[in-house]
Amino acid sequence: MKLLYGCGLRLFECLKLRVHNFNFDEGVLTVVDGKGKKARTVPIPQTIMHELLEQMERIKMLHDEDLKVGYAGVFLDDALEKKYRNAAKDFIWQWFFPQQTLTLLQEQKELRRYHLTDKDVQEPLYRAVRKAKLTKRVSSHTFRHSFATHLLQANYDIRTIQTLLGHADVRTTMIYTHCVPSKTIKELKSPLDF
Repeated sequence: MKLLYGCGLRLFECLKLRVHNFNFDEGVLTVVDGKGKKARTVPIPQTIMHELLEQMERIKMLHDEDLKVGYAGVFLDDALEKKYRNAAKDFIWQWFFPQQTLTLLQEQKELRRYHLTDKDVQEPLYRAVRKAKLTKRVSSHTFRHSFATHLLQANYDIRTIQTLLGHADVRTTMIYTHCVPSKTIKELKSPLDF
């Protein structure tokens, strides 16, 4: 949930993240399979950097264990798998949020790993919302809306927010402006008073 909110990701973008999408040295995350197959880069929240690095260590251990049991690799699209024969086993192509179990492909007699499903995220979120007795509807997409709204409240310009969200048209991003109250003439200050 922290990554959804902290980077303004759509749920499917988050679930499809791979190891190579993270550049911890530069502090950025590259979303390559966004809506419309567009790529974008967003800053990694520093407050969760430690948790993300711990997740990377878990993936390394899981990957080592998988290779020991004859793992055929992660699922890749056919064109990529044909172009780079060993990519499915390479560490950089592993899912950042892998499923706990391997999937046996009967026809090929291969063990493969897939990423978490939306159900793996949405069901615990739904239970947490019910337990907290929240009075508003909350879904995984709520975190993306909150990301945009909070950036607007922090006075980020609309074009920057558009880029971070991966919107093709600024009008889509402008929808969030109704969430942020505008200041009245009485509340405004002269630039001389700053």
